[in-house]
Amino acid sequence: MIVEHSTHPQFVSNTYLVADGAGGPAFFVDAGGPVEPLIEAAARLGLEPTHVLLTHHHYDHVSEVPRLREHWPELRVLISSREQELLAASSAAGSEADTPLENIEAGERIRFGRLEVRALHTPGHTSGMLSFLVGEASDGAPAAVTAGVFTGDTLFKNSVGGVKAPGHTTYTDLRDSIMGTLMELPGDTVIYPGHAELTTIGREWEDNAFIRVWRGLDPEGAEPCTALGEPATLILLGADYDGGTKAWVRWPDGSDDIVPGSKVERAG
Repeated sequence: MIVEHSTHPQFVSNTYLVADGAGGPAFFVDAGGPVEPLIEAAARLGLEPTHVLLTHHHYDHVSEVPRLREHWPELRVLISSREQELLAASSAAGSEADTPLENIEAGERIRFGRLEVRALHTPGHTSGMLSFLVGEASDGAPAAVTAGVFTGDTLFKNSVGGVKAPGHTTYTDLRDSIMGTLMELPGDTVIYPGHAELTTIGREWEDNAFIRVWRGLDPEGAEPCTALGEPATLILLGADYDGGTKAWVRWPDGSDDIVPGSKVERAG
């Protein structure tokens, strides 16, 4: 499997170009990073992309779709139906909101030569968030060898997605998406996140601070704090993909959230 990527210098968001080999079928995952390097890579490798698979509707993952379709007018742009609704309602949608979109929902599979892509529903950061599991498939058989998973803004190296962005659902959804879906994949599965560096399922299982607490390996914190201007308990202050921090907080009613660490004031 060939994976080329481009990263936006401000948002640190990744756009991926994926193919089963030079000269083979190809597709994009997300379209927020500068796409010119990927257009050049497609030409160099003799690729003719046919699809853009969007993990979710946020601007830093969809803004360059129109540019890709300028270069390949027949590109099919796929996103979950719920994310289509959120994109249409977004005041920042801009010209990408006018792009013809097609539905792809959890469980659907698409073949690109020897590669098969399966959509996984991983809500939390947004309600219709999809991760895309990619593996090699034999003719007439499901994907037998998992190569990687494109996780959007659900799971990052050393961190997890937040649940306060536009279109979000809940902390419980995010935790279940990670622990009940992504962490069920083989440990050597490569994670291609929506932001920053790649990692593996096995590495995050062992080293990701949020996952370690969810596994019961490390204790929850109990430090009083103020989060988003409200009293809360700081359960964990972990790393984030951009060099900042991500905070797991618990509200007085017992509910939990994942919020930017910059929105937390510690009592001390």
